[in-house]
Parts: sequence; C-alpha cells; structure tokens
Amino acid sequence: MPPSGNPTLRSRRLGAELRKLRERAGLTATGAAARLGVNQGRVSMIETGRSPLSADRVRSLARAYDCSDVGLVDALAAMTQRPAHGWWDSYRDYLPVGLIDLAELEYHATALRVALVIHIPALLQTTDHARALFKEAVPALRQYEIEHRVSHRIKRQEILHRDNPPPYTAVIHECALHMGYGGPEIVRAQLHHLVEMSELDHVTVRVIPFGKGSFPGTGQSIDYLAGSVPQLDTVQLDAHHGCEFLDAEAQLEKYRLVLDRMEDNALKPAESRDLIRRIAQSI
Repeated sequence: MPPSGNPTLRSRRLGAELRKLRERAGLTATGAAARLGVNQGRVSMIETGRSPLSADRVRSLARAYDCSDVGLVDALAAMTQRPAHGWWDSYRDYLPVGLIDLAELEYHATALRVALVIHIPALLQTTDHARALFKEAVPALRQYEIEHRVSHRIKRQEILHRDNPPPYTAVIHECALHMGYGGPEIVRAQLHHLVEMSELDHVTVRVIPFGKGSFPGTGQSIDYLAGSVPQLDTVQLDAHHGCEFLDAEAQLEKYRLVLDRMEDNALKPAESRDLIRRIAQSI
C-alpha cells in the first residue's frame, strides 16, 4: 500500500503504540528493521502513521517486539479495520487539525469523562451558546469561520444520540453555570438543555458548588477519552494555541486521579440538576 501523506490521528496513534512496543522490547529503529527484514525508513513510516498496515502486519510486529498482551494486540489490530475517513474529514479545509482529531477520538471512544471550570462541555452546548462562545475567540473569527466551528461542534454531539452511545460523565464547576455568554435567554436555554441531557441514562452531569473547597487543576478543560483498552486512552487539554493530546501512561494516570478528585468534590447528579434549575430560575 502507498504511504499516506496526511495520516489521521488514528493512524498516528497506532504508529506511536507500535513505537512504544519496540522501545519496551529494547530495540532501536535500526535493530527493529533488521529483525523485521526491512529498512529503517520503513520502520519510521510505520511509527509516524504514514505507512498503512493490515491487522496481520500489526500482529507480526507485536510478535517481533515480544508483546504478549493479547488484549492490546487485538485492539491495535482492530485499529487497522476501521474506516480511514469519517464525517470530520469534510472540515479539514476549514478548521484546525486539533479539532478534527478530537472529533475522530470522540467517535471511537468507549467512554468519555470531562471536567471544566468556566465553560459548559462542548457536547452539551446549545447552538446559540456555542456561537456566542466562538464570537469571543482571540483573534476574532470571521462569521463563516464561526459557523464552520458551530456546525462541527453540533455534529460532534451526535455520538451522544446514536445507538449504543458511550457513557459520558461531565464535572462542571458552578462558575460555568453563571457565565453570561449570549445574554439571559441563551443562558437559560443552555441550562435547561444541560438538565435535559443529564437525564439521559448514559449522561452524568455533576456540579462542584461554590464553597466546596479546593480541588486539583488550574481550571484547564480536560477531556478523557477511553480507548478499547486502557493503553489506548487519550487526554485532550484545551490551550490558547489549540488542542493538546497526551497518551503517556504517567500522564493518563495523573489525569484519571485529577478527574477522580474533582468528582469527589462534586454534588450527586440529582443534587446537581436541582442546582442548575435554581440558577436558571434566578436569571
């Protein structure tokens, strides 16, 4: 198969995981190439996701790297069987690559956990709320750029409404519920929508109320996207320069603990809904 000049996030992650297996086996790229009977350039293309792989090829690489974790190998092999392109690809000419990658990650995730301090989670936003947020972007976005981002965000939300949707847990600080993006009517509609979404069986919304005490983190938005096996989990962080993706084992463990601590400080789902309703009625 010809090399891919524009590998997807999924292809890049598969290559990165194969690199981790090689490194755990104590092999350099040169050593791996010799063991596999290929040149070093081929190994490099595999590990950067620019060389399409079959499931059989992934399994042969795992054997060469002495990987005995059957669950992980099966999950990596399955990554080669998924469609190479999805709905998000139609936005590649209009949006930053990080937003495209995030949509792809969400689509394939088996579960999602998010935590935010001053914003409503993207997958739980109304169209008007999302548009109001994008109007505050720095540098300012043109109107057509805002509409592209809004339609992309709403399209991402379809994963919560499909058959067999992934479990979704959102921890939100009360601060986010008082932000006035778009004015009172849009805020009230957003809060009512948040309550409605929280009543879905697979959606859990928990609020950290003012005065609850301290919790870890600096207010940065956290998205934890579970893969088919824990090794394939990903953390996405929002930054002013764009999306940042983390997948090292130590990083994943750190953010699992951060999310656990934030949930420990949050109200139960029913109490959270009551608080959201009270705030909506006061606006």
